[in-house]
Amino acid sequence: MNEAETRAELIDPAIRDAGWGVVDASRVRREVGITAGQLIGGGRRGTRDIADYVLTYRDHKLGVIEAKKRDAHPTEGLGQAKRYADMLGARFAFSTNGVRIYRVDMETGAEGYVDTYPSPQEMWSDTFTQPNLWRERFADVAFEDRGGAWEGRYYQHKAIDAVLEAIAAGEDRILLTMATGTGKTFVAFQIAWKLFKGRWNLGRQPTRQPRILFLADRNILADQAYNAFSAFPEDALARITPAEIRKKKAVPRNASVFFTIFQTFMSGTDAAGNPAPSFGAYPRDFFDFIVIDECHRGGADDESTWRGILDYFEPAVQLGLTATPRRTDNADTYAYFGEPVYTYSLKEGINDGFLTPFKVRQISTTLDEYVYTSDDHLVEGELEEGRRYVEKDFNRIIEIKEREGYRVRLFMELIDQRQKTLVFCATQDHALAVRDLVNQIKASRDPNYCVRVTANDGKEGERQLRLFQDNEKTIPTVLTTSQKLSTGVDARNVRNIVLMRPINSMIEFKQIIGRGTRLFEGKDHFTIYDFVKAYQHFNDPEWDGEPAEPEVVVRGPVRDQPVAEEESRDPRDGGPRRPTRVKIRLADGKERTIQHMVATSFWSPDGRPISAAEFIERLYGDLPALFQDEAELRRIWGRPDTRRALMDGLAEKGYREEELKSVAAIIDAEDSDLYDVLAYVRFASAPITRRERVATHRALIFSRYTEQQRAFLDFVLDQYVREGVGELDKAKLPQLIALKYHALRDAVAELGQPGEISALFDDFQPHLYEPAAA
Repeated sequence: MNEAETRAELIDPAIRDAGWGVVDASRVRREVGITAGQLIGGGRRGTRDIADYVLTYRDHKLGVIEAKKRDAHPTEGLGQAKRYADMLGARFAFSTNGVRIYRVDMETGAEGYVDTYPSPQEMWSDTFTQPNLWRERFADVAFEDRGGAWEGRYYQHKAIDAVLEAIAAGEDRILLTMATGTGKTFVAFQIAWKLFKGRWNLGRQPTRQPRILFLADRNILADQAYNAFSAFPEDALARITPAEIRKKKAVPRNASVFFTIFQTFMSGTDAAGNPAPSFGAYPRDFFDFIVIDECHRGGADDESTWRGILDYFEPAVQLGLTATPRRTDNADTYAYFGEPVYTYSLKEGINDGFLTPFKVRQISTTLDEYVYTSDDHLVEGELEEGRRYVEKDFNRIIEIKEREGYRVRLFMELIDQRQKTLVFCATQDHALAVRDLVNQIKASRDPNYCVRVTANDGKEGERQLRLFQDNEKTIPTVLTTSQKLSTGVDARNVRNIVLMRPINSMIEFKQIIGRGTRLFEGKDHFTIYDFVKAYQHFNDPEWDGEPAEPEVVVRGPVRDQPVAEEESRDPRDGGPRRPTRVKIRLADGKERTIQHMVATSFWSPDGRPISAAEFIERLYGDLPALFQDEAELRRIWGRPDTRRALMDGLAEKGYREEELKSVAAIIDAEDSDLYDVLAYVRFASAPITRRERVATHRALIFSRYTEQQRAFLDFVLDQYVREGVGELDKAKLPQLIALKYHALRDAVAELGQPGEISALFDDFQPHLYEPAAA
């Protein structure tokens, strides 16, 4: 009896006899995909984690079953069952061969054989040993899935369950730590939905629906959340804006879910026209539940003016959402909310395939630092003689146009100019200058190819940002900014992030990385072009670690008024505060001496970028598990099916095709086959170009085929020389036939039936990799 037969004849009936899929609110889900499989390049993904059975009761995943064929040992699948139960948050893991059942309690560690599967209610009672009225009520409310269109990921369900369990237990300050792009707003919506439908409120009696506040610090975040809550009845939602308050001469009250930003709540006037914060127009116990989005950005800070809002609504249960683990510069957040009830990291998101991996290109130039010399022309300002100006000084207190022009030309040469790109600049003025420089050298003819989006750009900037976020539109392609876009930009197709200003905060660094991690069809990775040594943050032990006790925080003076989104205001005229800036024009010709060096970092499976040397060392150590000698590598590489299997195996170990191509560039083998890269790393074999490989083996190949077959193979080899080994993939064959013959019938007339053409395509390839002496 094979595994499929074992499931159908033994396991399925046993599960059904226990009531699963029979008792109301119980489900048996088969072949449940837990992860998506890490992106490995070429539109392909690594192996997904798939559980054989997941037992769900009242929207809670309670048990995982791993099945093996009847002749296998019953605990053969136990390791998988435990891992999947842990990932899903299920209390029980089962392994079976259909005859015997082995159970593990993931909480107590107790394990052993059982005679039958427990019923849904029995497993519920075993999972939740202490009854709780609100847990029961929340469980009676189904997740809102828009008719199956919204499918929550495993970690999102765990986050939702963790928060609801905390609310049911009576906790009033709750924290979720989830990496940017992993769906914090979706989680907040589902929590609000359960509270709303379950009629939870501060009175802890289901007599009315709750009043829920979603609080952000950017209008774009509040708007995105408002749209994400569209499944609620229209009259249940209210967007609190200054215009709405002025229009109605009062804050809105007739709704269940309210959305606003801190700045709106902090502004306002009383009946006499005196300044008075808008939030004071609500009773202190008006809101039952408050969600603070990106809570690390000040809302929980002891010295933040925003903290007054949270203190005022002290009776409410408050949920903080953040993407950053605890460290010194957000210690107040963790002190206020406590330890997170659930954490899902950037590393987990990338390895699970729910976030896009990235590579870093570190760029150094000979003008990263500057000391004034007499042959340079001082255009404006005063210099400190002998001072060494470093990265943090440029475009804030010193400006060298040639330096910025060189950097812009450099990254424009490195990127694919058709791809959406974010450029982070030192100030709004710097973002303006970079925008103009990009547009002066762009290949595109569109005048809106590059735009600036900063606080000073107002509604026009917001309009351009919405166009940039629209994945159906290609213009604008490049956005320059300073602070505004470091958070809250849901632009899924960002392929390049250019750092032209120092990133001093780990929190901000992770937020900026998050601008590129969102998934998009055809996007296998994104690239960070780093001019400012921001890559050094990757060496920080807290780059993607677990929350740890922070150091003592020393803070500056308290601000009495909220500040604009980007820069403080000049008290004289309300305009942006501008530091005194020195402008330098380099001596004629000096900018032509500016040189640069580009180094590439690689993403490692343990969640950090590593150097090219480390990458190659790891690759060297892992290759023997895939092939023993060069003869075996030739045999594997010479057939499309075994070559694809090898590439997939390499990707599973963290060596994606894109990264292998980067290694080719490092070893001066960009025009070589990836075979040469592997042979060089493993056996120190000297690479040859694809053109040399074809020239060396053409006669050997052609001696075996007819004139018509040689004509086709000659075309294939030309494509291989131009484009690379990907042209020899079996999936490319239909395109090659179409390019050469335009119609399949014409190819059949020349080469024979489709099966014969396929065999020809497969059979010539081993000869391309035979030793040169053959």
